[in-house]
Amino acid sequence: MKLYLRSLVIFLIFTAQIFAQDPIPETLVKGKLIIGLTETPPFVMEEKGKIFGLSISSWELVNEEMGMEYEYIFYPSLVELLAAVERAEVDLSINPVTVTRRRMERMDFSQPYFISHTAVAKKNETMIWTYLANILSWNFISAILILLGIIFLFGFLVWIFERKKNKEEFGSGIKGIFQGFWWSAVTMTTVGYGDKSPITLGGRFIGLIWMFMAIIMISSLTAGIASSLTVQNISDEIVSVQDLNRFEVITVTGSSALELLDQYNIQSEEVANAKEGIAMIREKDQALFIYDEPILKYHIDNEELQDEVQILQHTLKRDYYSYSFPKNSPLIEQIDPVLIAALKSMEWNNLIREYK
Repeated sequence: MKLYLRSLVIFLIFTAQIFAQDPIPETLVKGKLIIGLTETPPFVMEEKGKIFGLSISSWELVNEEMGMEYEYIFYPSLVELLAAVERAEVDLSINPVTVTRRRMERMDFSQPYFISHTAVAKKNETMIWTYLANILSWNFISAILILLGIIFLFGFLVWIFERKKNKEEFGSGIKGIFQGFWWSAVTMTTVGYGDKSPITLGGRFIGLIWMFMAIIMISSLTAGIASSLTVQNISDEIVSVQDLNRFEVITVTGSSALELLDQYNIQSEEVANAKEGIAMIREKDQALFIYDEPILKYHIDNEELQDEVQILQHTLKRDYYSYSFPKNSPLIEQIDPVLIAALKSMEWNNLIREYK
């Protein structure tokens, strides 16, 4: 009897240890992984039944070591793919999914396999329109007004001294003030027609000061005017997320870019994918498309739109692409070490260079 009880206790302890372990995924029991995808060039692409891209290559490197059977299932959009991962309809997704705080609450992620950035794309402006816009800008107009004001000031001071003793060259009233303005402009530009020159001590003293000041001021004001004509595009660049409030903003539904915009209360129009977003900014001069930089670059290069669309140099944030899993998936512990080893291989480095 004692032997029977002892055997029963041992059996119960052994059984409890087995059930205490992580559950084995149903797909692993069947011997096949279900991997969710949505087309995202250049990471996931499908052409004539062939599935390829940087993310596909990364998984093939990982699976060389793991040797698992798998099956790809495509979803129409990123939103539907992430929902499928969250509901555990698939075992994982190898799509380039950016790790964000909101997503971490809904699913788990592997080690990052690619570092990206959230970038800003806009329509290229024609050079004629750019110059016209800069000439009509406040920077240009204010520089001209300051210059005219200084010319008028010194012309008026010289006229004060010359209006009585030099009436032939500096007359009285409005006409005299205009002649003083003319002398000041000619002196500043070093044209020196000689048609007007001060003869009084006060007038010559003002003229001497203006000659030296004009040398300095004409160079600085010329630089300011040139800057207002050429640097206006730089001032229009986006240097922070808050700057997006001044523009019409477009992004992809369900993307990490949309989460960023929502975080800063930036109103945006949503599109299904990068191709639609680029098509929209090609039709709108003041619209900005906010999305993942490598995906934007691929579409612009692939469609040869370099003359029509540009990506601003300043990016909004850094992104980390990872495989995504349903919450508490035991697959992460199996895949992560192999993924890290694959990312250190020469094969992966060659693939990165090929897709950049």
